Amino acid sequence: MRFKQWFSVLVLSAAGVFGLATLSHAQDSLSDPYQQIELVTVELLETIASHQADYPVNEKAYFDSLDALLRDRIDFAFIARNVMGSYKKTATAEQRARFAATFRNGLVETYGRGLIGYENQEIVLIKAGKVAEGQRKLTVKQEIRSSDTVYPLEYSMARKKTGEWMVVNVVINGINLGKTFRNQFVRSAQRAGGDIDKVIDGWSSEGL
Repeated sequence: MRFKQWFSVLVLSAAGVFGLATLSHAQDSLSDPYQQIELVTVELLETIASHQADYPVNEKAYFDSLDALLRDRIDFAFIARNVMGSYKKTATAEQRARFAATFRNGLVETYGRGLIGYENQEIVLIKAGKVAEGQRKLTVKQEIRSSDTVYPLEYSMARKKTGEWMVVNVVINGINLGKTFRNQFVRSAQRAGGDIDKVIDGWSSEGL
């Protein structure tokens, strides 16, 4: 199956997390990555429900709502820097900031187009537990179960100085999104002769 199909499975399944796992509410939600995912999913479901009937006429408003929801939950700037790989060292601060914004917008739109067709799927959270004192990184594991297939899904999460956990990478069925996007950036940069502005101008997650 092509990457874009796997990505569609990911975005369509993300909205199914809520209510399918028993989470501990003893910890403050900001310090519990499992609760962070749950809370975001509640808002995702509300956003989808409020835009589904009029889509695609209201596409811009829908994307704007998703962007407002996800920008503080997914560390787009961190992911974008990793996607640039070694090219981030030669990129200017303005180029890094411009790519982060371009990357975020493209991913939100791809994510949104997948989510708008949301249908219920069974999502099972694997080994949810308490977060150790001082822990800064962890992986939230799930299984996406359809009638005849099980897709393993892993969210790499990092705890910021604010104490809030944010998604910094996703691996679905062995496909590492961060590495896939980085490979795309490197190929584009090589074709562009190292012209980072040209890569940013032509960046798109649609062709994945």
